[in-house]
Amino acid sequence: MPGESACAHGHPQLPAQADAPEADAALAAPAAVRPHLHASGFDPRAAGGRQVLKLELRGMPPDCAPQVTLLASSRLQLENGERHTFNRTVRGEWLPVFLEFSSRGLEHGQYRIEVELHSRAQAPGGSARTWIATLLILAPRADASLSEIHQTFLATHKNVRVQADDASIARVKARTGGGRLDIDLRATNAGIAHLDLDATAAGKIDLGFSSIAWDEDLLEIDVPAQAAAHPCPAATACLVLGETPDVQRPRYLRLFALDECVLGRDESGLNGAGAIDADIRLMHHGEAGLMPEGLTRRISGRHALLRRGREGFEIEDVSRYGLLVDGVWPGKHAPVALRPGMRIEFTASIPGVAVLEVTAVLPNAIILQRLDAGMDLEAFYLMDPERKPDIAPRLGALGLPLLFHRDGGFWHLDPASGIETPLTPTLATGNLSAWPAGARFAARPYPEHRNGPSTLVLRQQERSAHGRRASA
Repeated sequence: MPGESACAHGHPQLPAQADAPEADAALAAPAAVRPHLHASGFDPRAAGGRQVLKLELRGMPPDCAPQVTLLASSRLQLENGERHTFNRTVRGEWLPVFLEFSSRGLEHGQYRIEVELHSRAQAPGGSARTWIATLLILAPRADASLSEIHQTFLATHKNVRVQADDASIARVKARTGGGRLDIDLRATNAGIAHLDLDATAAGKIDLGFSSIAWDEDLLEIDVPAQAAAHPCPAATACLVLGETPDVQRPRYLRLFALDECVLGRDESGLNGAGAIDADIRLMHHGEAGLMPEGLTRRISGRHALLRRGREGFEIEDVSRYGLLVDGVWPGKHAPVALRPGMRIEFTASIPGVAVLEVTAVLPNAIILQRLDAGMDLEAFYLMDPERKPDIAPRLGALGLPLLFHRDGGFWHLDPASGIETPLTPTLATGNLSAWPAGARFAARPYPEHRNGPSTLVLRQQERSAHGRRASA
C-alpha cells in the first residue's frame, strides 16, 4: 500500500520517488549498450544443408537511419543475394533479417561471413554511418560426433550464449539404465550447457542441442564530418536535354541515387490510374510512339531490382514475365552482375517490349540507354548515394555529363578543371561541360508527368485522334 515499507508478506518495497529521487533516477536510467549484432538459429549439425541465420540489431544509436543496409560476403553459398535491409518499427525495434546459407560442396572448417552495415544520412548535410562485423560459421565433417561439434564450436566462439534461467553454467547428469528418460534442456543467454549421459546401458540415446546464439560487436569505421546542405536536396531527378527528340542524345536523362531501384510498368500512362511501385517506369514504344496499353501490360509493376552489390551493379528478376540478359533468362531471384554492352530485354515471354543497354559502368554509377523506339525519349543514370567517383571517366563519346550524388543532392563534375557544381532548377547550364545548350534540371525524375496521364501520353492520344479525324 502507499506509504508502507514492506508488502503483506514482508518483502521490502522500493522507496517512493519523493523519498529517494536519486535511487529512482538510477533505476530508471538505461545502461549504455554498444551496437552489436545478435545471431541465432545456427546449427553446426546441418553440415552441407541449408540453414537460416537470424540477425538482430541491438544497441543501435538513435541517429541512424530507419533503414540500415546489410551487405554480406562469404565463401558459403548465400541465398537470396548478399544485400538485405534492416527496418525500424514505429516503436523503435528493429525487424530481424534472415540470412540463408549453405555449406554444400565445401570442406569442413570455419568460414567467415563478412558483414557491413550502412546507415544513410537522414537529412541533407547529415552524416552517414558504417559498421562492420565478422561472423564465424563452423562447417563440420559429415561424420563428426555431436561432442566434437560442440567442443569445436565452444573453442572457437568464446561468447556463445546458452541460457539456463540466469545461470552461467547448466549441468545435467543422468543415467539411462533405468529405462526411458526425456530431458528438455533449454539454454539461452548464458555461457555453457553441459549434458552428461551414462550410455553404458543398451539402447539408443537421442541428443539435441538448442539453437546456438552469440553476439558480435559492431565496429564503426566511417563517421564523415558534417557537410553543408545541398541547395536542392533530391534522391531522384531529371536532366531535360532539349525539347527536340534526338536519337544520339535522349531528351530525358533520369537520375536516381537510391540503394535499390525498382524497374516496372509506368502506371501513369494507363488511363491515369493505378499506384506506381517502380522508380524506373517503362512503357512500350512502337513505330507510332508510346503505347501505354497492349504490350506495356507485359511489364510487371515490380519487374526487376537494380542495386549495387560487392561485385558491382546487378539486376534481379522479380516479375511474372521474366527478362533476358544478353538473350538468356537468368532465373527469378538470381542477381546478375552488369557489364558494359549488356542488353536487357523486357520480357522473356515477348522479347522487345522494352530494351535497355548498359552503355557505361562508372566507379559510382551505371548508365542505361534504351535501344527500342523509346531511345529518343529517355536514358537512365543510376548513382550510388553519397559517393563521389575516385577518378573522372570520360563520357564525351556518349554526350553525357559526369554526375555524382553527395550531401543529399546531385552534382556536376568538370573532368578538366575539377570544379563541382550543385544542380538546381535555377542553374545556368550553358557553360558546363558535356551539357547541351538549353538543358535544364528538374528535381523529380519524370517532370513531364502530372497528377493524371503524362503529357507525352496526352500528346500521343491527341495525335491518334487527329489521325482518325483526318482519315475519316
